[in-house]
Amino acid sequence: MASQTTTVLKVGMSCQGCVGAVKRVLGKLEGVESYDIDFDAQKVTVKSNLPPETVLQTVSKTGKKTAYWEAEAPAPAEPEAKPAETVAAA
Repeated sequence: MASQTTTVLKVGMSCQGCVGAVKRVLGKLEGVESYDIDFDAQKVTVKSNLPPETVLQTVSKTGKKTAYWEAEAPAPAEPEAKPAETVAAA
């Protein structure tokens, strides 16, 4: 038996219809043990014995923007300490 993997995706869901579409494709996908959809966070967590790529491709068939969830939250963008070039007034 294949080992169980957890695939976490960021899915652009704007309404409960979107959530329903994601539930439908995951419900039909063989090998999915369970899934959790967090509508507010746009996060879909899938426990399955499938490669993450298969889960990603299946969810993206809903037409929703789908990507792997970033493992770490992106670092806050720090403004660079280089001010725009200033032109000295003559």
